[in-house]
Amino acid sequence: MVRIRNKKRLALLILLLALGIGLLAWWAYRPTGTLNTLTLYGNVDIRQVQSAFNDNGRVQRLLVQEGDRVTRGQLLAELDPSRFRDAVDRDRARVAAQEQVLARLLAGSRPEKIAEARARVTAARAKLENAEIIWKRQKVLAAEQDVTRQSLDDATAALKTARADLDRGQEALIIALKGPRREDIAAARAQLQADRAALALARRELQDTKLYAPENAVVEDRIVEPGDMVSPDTPVLTLALDNPVWVRAYLPETALGKVRLGMRADIESDSFPGKRFAGWVGFISPTAEFTPKTVETTALRTELVYRARVYACNPRHELRLGMPVTVRIALRDNPPQTLAEHPCGR
Repeated sequence: MVRIRNKKRLALLILLLALGIGLLAWWAYRPTGTLNTLTLYGNVDIRQVQSAFNDNGRVQRLLVQEGDRVTRGQLLAELDPSRFRDAVDRDRARVAAQEQVLARLLAGSRPEKIAEARARVTAARAKLENAEIIWKRQKVLAAEQDVTRQSLDDATAALKTARADLDRGQEALIIALKGPRREDIAAARAQLQADRAALALARRELQDTKLYAPENAVVEDRIVEPGDMVSPDTPVLTLALDNPVWVRAYLPETALGKVRLGMRADIESDSFPGKRFAGWVGFISPTAEFTPKTVETTALRTELVYRARVYACNPRHELRLGMPVTVRIALRDNPPQTLAEHPCGR
């Protein structure tokens, strides 16, 4: 009887063990596409910024080290500003000089200038009257042959000269009364505008000697050092934008119709057991591709998948580049949301 009971207990134990193994195998290899939650596997990736100056120059200061965390608008580095300051001073002086030129034109002729022109007209008119008297006298004397013909010719020439001087004086008076031409004023205004634009550009170039952080980030690489010459195509610092990060994962074709852009997602990492990072589906590739060789089994490598990008909030910067993670997307009661509605959307 004891042996029979032991055999029954052993058989029951084997049955329970087999049932447990079967449940574990079903859980491990269950078809996730048919459940309410889609499970994906991928690795954390981040965006990078290659920060560089907008002009050529020599690096004067670098204010951060590799690993430093920086905030948007923080000063990172500076170029030697000497020649840029000189350019600002030069263009400021040009603007000031041209402003005086325009002011002189707009003010018109000075009263003293007009009075001088009037006086010259009066003098020219007096000379003309005297030349006419002399010419008439010489004409009478020449008719009586009391003077030579040359004397009459000289008087005639003096009369013509006096008339021309009066005409010239009257034209000068008209110009003085009218003041500068509109075309000259317009040209002076245009030149002043060009000089002001040059000054603004010089000031901008002076500001560009300072390099600021474009976003909250961490300094990943310090490429140059103080004293190095740099140009706009020479990166100075590499910044890693680590909030939000994104997970590179692959959607099977069977799940493609169930996932939409903007759906919420939870990201889990073995480095932080039991912790979930909030995220959302931000990109699904429009073209299919073969599963990368690093993903799952040999059988899965032959299947066509769609590359997806799942953004993850990383406020404490716990998710790192290359970290393997698990992504879970609820397929029910998970409507797509706009970017602003997500917890760390931008």
